[in-house]
Amino acid sequence: MDERRYDILALDIDGTLLTSGKSLRERDVLAVRAAAARGVRVVLATARPPRSTRPIVEALGLFEASATSAAVRAERVEAGPAVTINYNGALTWGHAESRRGAPMEHLPLDPETQQKAVRAARQVDPRVMVWIEILDKWYTDNATPDFGVEHAHETEGMLIGTETSKAHPPDFIGPLAAFLHVPATKVMFLGPPSRLRPVFAEVESRFAKRGLLACKVSDAHLFSVCHASADKGLALRSLAHRLGVPRERVLAMGDAPNDVGMLRWAGKGVAVANAWDEAKAAASEVAPETNDECAVAGVLGREGLV
Repeated sequence: MDERRYDILALDIDGTLLTSGKSLRERDVLAVRAAAARGVRVVLATARPPRSTRPIVEALGLFEASATSAAVRAERVEAGPAVTINYNGALTWGHAESRRGAPMEHLPLDPETQQKAVRAARQVDPRVMVWIEILDKWYTDNATPDFGVEHAHETEGMLIGTETSKAHPPDFIGPLAAFLHVPATKVMFLGPPSRLRPVFAEVESRFAKRGLLACKVSDAHLFSVCHASADKGLALRSLAHRLGVPRERVLAMGDAPNDVGMLRWAGKGVAVANAWDEAKAAASEVAPETNDECAVAGVLGREGLV
């Protein structure tokens, strides 16, 4: 009988599972597949939307893993679709191999709050980029800004964006007022770090500190706002409850402030060596390896899941 210690493995993507060059290492892929083959439910927990998470689900073989129902049903974890926690916990998504998938849990922002937050941000900096995600679709009034040569050193001479925006264009471009009347899953604010800091300070002080929304930082050039209760840790707790898995049988790995909730909640939370100080402080332990040194494979090996 398999005496594995964990039934759920929750993995952050950027800065944890992926290298600094945003690629997967074969050693990490093989380790994750080995854990999944032993019946561990692998859950990617990310700030990304489902459409940007799906290729990684496929590369890790998680569709195949969720379909190996004979082995999984014999253990504690119920078989089912490949599941990801997206938008920092505002959405839990069930991926179907033959179609786009569907939401399992959704915590959207109310329109009034998101409208006020956007107005406050644009009052501080009228050129701040505002991207709105509603379930798995992207809405914006500007996807290709020019921040000027004076900020080239902050943006490495490139337009600011995300890994998702590199592969997926906006679904709709138009006035923000056309989109902000619908509850949003996540609203992102992007810009050169020096210009984004006062925007973040304003939104955090006026809305996040009053409990009206949650501010999540995953990169220096962007932050996002979502429902006040949206958090990777809370979403992971809810999923574990749904699957009948106690927290002591949950292993989580992350690197950034938006991973703090799940690192604290999991039975064991591991921060990679390259993690932010906030993530290291929240974790049960800090791995000796960085994301570029196959930290995921290293942890899974030491935990006996490979």
